Amino acid sequence: MEEEFKQEPAKLVKIVLFGPESTGKTTLAKELAAHFNTHWVPEYMRTYLEKKWNAYNRSCEIEDLRAIAIGQMASENQLSKTANQVLFCDTNLLEIKVYSEVYYQGYCDPLIAKYAEINSYDLYFLTYIDVPWEADVLRDKPFEREQMYANFKKALEKYNKPYVVLCGSLEERLNIAVKQVEKLLN
Repeated sequence: MEEEFKQEPAKLVKIVLFGPESTGKTTLAKELAAHFNTHWVPEYMRTYLEKKWNAYNRSCEIEDLRAIAIGQMASENQLSKTANQVLFCDTNLLEIKVYSEVYYQGYCDPLIAKYAEINSYDLYFLTYIDVPWEADVLRDKPFEREQMYANFKKALEKYNKPYVVLCGSLEERLNIAVKQVEKLLN
């Protein structure tokens, strides 16, 4: 069971788009993957929870988190095999850990917490909250954006994860991100 949370070794640069809901992570992951002619790993949590919402009109429950974490790692490990030098991850286990602790009074499944800390990425792009919040059936924190951003930043600092804050327009964020990735590739 524990194997499903592990990141498989890969000889490529791994970047995580990381931050609160509705801060442009998916858009940036897609744009960066297109720019670098490689893959991006979609946010498995969104796919999983949209199916659950459509089937049962229910959102995330604590028992869903293991399945979400396992699905996220399976997607990342699979796409790592065919990525071109760099892989962009639209979330990772550390993001799941942050959300778990926010929604479940500080609790995170021990296996998610363990692998959130030890799975390795070359850089995190922490997306700032200076873009308009967009509603959908899964997003529910339009008035807690500053606190959520602080939670994500705190997690990166707690675990000494390398990160760059992306703020401004999509074009500004993309330009900063491209330069950072090019530095890693050179």
